[in-house]
Amino acid sequence: MNKRDYYEVLGVSKSATDAEIKSAFRRLAKQYHPDVNKDPGAEAKFKEIQEAYAVLSDETRRKQYDQFGHAAFDGSAGGGGFGGFDASGFDFSDIFDSIFGNSFGFGGSSRSSSRSSRGNDKLMRIRLSFEEAVYGCEKSINIDVDTTCPDCDGKGGFHEETCDKCHGSGTVTSEQRTLFGTFMTKTTCPKCGGVGRSYEERCSKCRGRGTIRENKTLAVTIPKGVDNGYRLKLSGKGDAGSNGGPNGDLYLEFIVDKHKFFERDGDDIYLEVPITVTEAILGCKKEIPTLYGNINLTIPSGSNTGDKQRIKGKGVDNANSYRNGDMYIILKVKNPKKLSRTQKELLLKLDDTDLEDDEIRSFNNYVSKH
Repeated sequence: MNKRDYYEVLGVSKSATDAEIKSAFRRLAKQYHPDVNKDPGAEAKFKEIQEAYAVLSDETRRKQYDQFGHAAFDGSAGGGGFGGFDASGFDFSDIFDSIFGNSFGFGGSSRSSSRSSRGNDKLMRIRLSFEEAVYGCEKSINIDVDTTCPDCDGKGGFHEETCDKCHGSGTVTSEQRTLFGTFMTKTTCPKCGGVGRSYEERCSKCRGRGTIRENKTLAVTIPKGVDNGYRLKLSGKGDAGSNGGPNGDLYLEFIVDKHKFFERDGDDIYLEVPITVTEAILGCKKEIPTLYGNINLTIPSGSNTGDKQRIKGKGVDNANSYRNGDMYIILKVKNPKKLSRTQKELLLKLDDTDLEDDEIRSFNNYVSKH
């Protein structure tokens, strides 16, 4: 029987890396596994894919194949597979377990739950006022977390015994014969559920889980300068681990309220300052607020709406960036909506004077010519 080139079977080049060969096998095995693909010929295709991977994934066998082709496995080395290489003794357990999660019971291995595992991370959103975010603060928060049961110390029971079926490993190994050869299959021990041990008495407080749900109050120091969406990590404050594993972490994500006057952009602060027409025309000294107290700002004569002034170092003092942002003042000239008789008379007198500048004259000249 003519056999296809192994590289062609997996759809990879002869210079393919081990990772590329493994990736190709995973994709094709998932596509043609007989428990997934019921099309005629899928089983034969799957066996062909297995054989190709068993050769190309092994450094020695791959070198033999590259030098001699399929003849490398004929004769005394043959007898299995497609009349050449025998893949029945090849251990596919790890890769099948990663593909199918042992859901097909085919050559897979079950991870023992007796291993220690890290607890789950937790995420909690905290609302802060603008000032709390800028200056930092102390917060007291309540959160429900899984904690190690104090009665059984996280074991789930008392008077521990090693499981006599799996001898403490948490798994049992069985031999499975299939169309593709004989495979050793590891599955979770049915007696101890993969823990590797049992107890004469189950803990009544945690009901055998090893953890209990508990509401905890935590005192948290929030650093100055946090912004909307910033996450603060509290190591070890998440759910308890199992079988002696470490706790997960707690992440606090902040939602910052807006300020009535200040607007924040990163570590910079913007403040729109309303001024009167006369303040804009004549200029003035104006008291304005900053994050660090009021200051006197000099507004030059002839100011207009949109004029900007920068005050260096008066932005947010960020504990994470180790620098202060800047503050930007944006002027907004406010025209009066109502005028007294005296104010109107004064403005009319002002209007009798020449208030035009070069920009106004240029515009007026253009209008007069058209």
